[in-house]
This record gives sequence, C-alpha cells and structure tokens, in this order.
Amino acid sequence: MKRRDLIKTGLGTGIALGASASLPARVFAQPMPGSPRDRELFAIAKRELDKAGDVIWRKDIVGIADYGLHSAERRFHFVNLDAQEVKSFHVSHGTGSDPEHDGWLNMFSNVEGSNATSRGAYITWEWYTGKFGTSVRLGGLDETNSHALQRYIVMHRASYAEPSHIERWGRLGRSNGCFALGEEQFKIALLNLSGGRLLYAEALGLKEDGTRAYPPQTIVGEPENGYHILRQPRQETFEQTNPGVS
Repeated sequence: MKRRDLIKTGLGTGIALGASASLPARVFAQPMPGSPRDRELFAIAKRELDKAGDVIWRKDIVGIADYGLHSAERRFHFVNLDAQEVKSFHVSHGTGSDPEHDGWLNMFSNVEGSNATSRGAYITWEWYTGKFGTSVRLGGLDETNSHALQRYIVMHRASYAEPSHIERWGRLGRSNGCFALGEEQFKIALLNLSGGRLLYAEALGLKEDGTRAYPPQTIVGEPENGYHILRQPRQETFEQTNPGVS
C-alpha cells in the first residue's frame, strides 16, 4: 500500500470513530522545523524522491551531498523525512573535480578515467568488501551519473576524509570520484543510507542560514568534453590531473 493510501485509510478510520473531529484544520499548515537550509533540503529530498519513483524502495532518509561548499564544511546531509531532522557530515570529492586541490569542486564528470565526482541521483545498493574495506555500491539514476557502476563509484571510508585531515590541511583529501567519509561517519552511513535509499549530489552551496556560499557558474547545456564546468581551474593543473583531456 502506498504512503498516501495509508494516510487516506487512517484518516477515514479516524473520522468513522469520531477521533479526528477535534483536530484543528490549521495543523497541516504548521511551519517545518529546522533551519532555512534544512527546510530547503527537505524540499530537495522530496523532489528527488518523487522524480526517482518506485526505483527507491526506502524513503525515510535521503543523503544530499552539497558540493557547492568547501570540503572542510559538513556538506553531506542525512535528511530524515520521518523524524524531520538533518544531520551533517564531511564527504570528499574526486581528484578530477578539484585539480588545484584547494578543497573546492570545480567540475562534475560522468566519464570513465576522469576521477571526478558525478552529479545527480543515485540509489544505494548492498555492502561489499573492496579496496577500502566495507563499501556501498551505488547506481546512477541520471544521465549525468549513468556510468557510476562501471566507474566503481561507491561510498566508502578513507583516512583522508577524517576530520583530523581538515585540522592539519584545512581541507579533506580527494577520492577517485567516490563518496569518501571518515571511519565513524561511514559507520553511520552504513546504518542510515544503504539498502535502497536515495543519494543526491549537486553543487547547492547551501549555508545553514539559507544563504548561498560563493556561487559556482550555473550548469547549462551540454557538458564540455564530458565535464560540467562550475569554476575554471588553472589549465596546467587540469592537464596534470586529467592527462589527454583538452
């Protein structure tokens, strides 16, 4: 039974028993809890769930990786739609997305060998044991991340994604395009974001007060050589990180 059908059934039962007669109509107009940023994250999570449809079979928690923020920020948001709360963690982006290694994502790519982060919606699949130990397979649901499985884009733990790395270097290390988290944060992800849930990656730049971080260029049109460019990296560092790509 769908959620909306369950709600309808519950309301119908309540009316039949006379239980709902005392409920004020304005209860449905109450403002959502949380900060302005959290309220926007709730809206994005619901929008992406609606877009994905029945492909996603666990719709209680949605992960939103906001790559419009610096890697030193807690930009990986676990949006709990049932509890109406948001918990935020650190997450790395790909080497090919940040050739200067300054902590800012410059570009997204879906190209094999780019070592870049891909934007779009993913479904989280099963756990498996790989190079970084226990990891979570991901399936890309959009044209912008459709090669996630063949690129081995997964969610895993990494020492360069620990908060201590930020304390030392002022930023996280970079992955090969995967969603890399610190040890304790990855354990939370295993329990709360695997097994058929939605993970969404985009450069939103959302600060807690609802304002935006330094805005990247708006992504429009077709990708350039397979890259969606947000900020132009220095050409020499781009060539070092992406040999053979002009």
